[in-house]
Amino acid sequence: MIRLNEPMSRHTTFEVGGPADVFVVPQSTQELIACVGGCRKLQVPYFVLGKGSDLLVSDEGYRGVMIALDDLCDIAQDGNVLVCDAGAALVDVAERACELGLAGFEFACGIPGSVGGACFMNAGAYDGCMADVLESVDVLDADGAVRTLAVDELDLGYRRSRVRTEGLVVLRARIALSPQDAAQIRAKMDDFTRRREEKQPLEYGSAGSTFKRPEGYFAGKLIMDSGLKGYRVGNACVSTKHAGFVVNLGGATAADVRAVITHVQDEVERQFGVRLEPEVRFLGF
Repeated sequence: MIRLNEPMSRHTTFEVGGPADVFVVPQSTQELIACVGGCRKLQVPYFVLGKGSDLLVSDEGYRGVMIALDDLCDIAQDGNVLVCDAGAALVDVAERACELGLAGFEFACGIPGSVGGACFMNAGAYDGCMADVLESVDVLDADGAVRTLAVDELDLGYRRSRVRTEGLVVLRARIALSPQDAAQIRAKMDDFTRRREEKQPLEYGSAGSTFKRPEGYFAGKLIMDSGLKGYRVGNACVSTKHAGFVVNLGGATAADVRAVITHVQDEVERQFGVRLEPEVRFLGF
């Protein structure tokens, strides 16, 4: 499927962003490989999009090809391993693992991203992360070759991976889990969900935690101690529920969101000498 001038506000969890020139939804891994290869050959800018949960697209949009993995979402079982397409939602993988009585992926039950994005940034929560469960990842490299990288070849760290540093495209991942009673898995997922609902502003559009955790500090506490809870530009603001989140109160622009992020960075640095680094990726600015 191909669409022109597709509003990116429909495809990001911030719910903001102008149009992408070309919006492509490959129907197979081979189509994804062909699409990326075509863009590279023609030297056309492209971006591979998962769930848009860590992305801020400018109000002007994206001048290039947006390749969305919406239809590449298969989750297959191979013993205690789940073989997942890059576009599979983490919440769906967690649910499938629970149904099959496979433990270890509970941490991801509330992360609104895709498997590919999670490998890209080594996504994690509640003391768990992708590095703990990945067995291997199939990627498309810069030369157009499909390679399988074992977990110890991925250089996984805090919000870091070889996928990110080398510009690799994730095709699928093998997630190794352990047998456990499904009721125990469900109880753990329910606990994580309850804790998220209590502490996070899930009622508003956001990209989750806006900033990376600075060494020796917590971003949310620094922001709160800077007096920035509730700081607002237009309809974007620092959440009053959790200062680590910048949220769209409804009708915010990407410029509003970016202005809040920039002000928070500047003010925290002014008061505490710490420059917060966004987890959010900026596109089209």
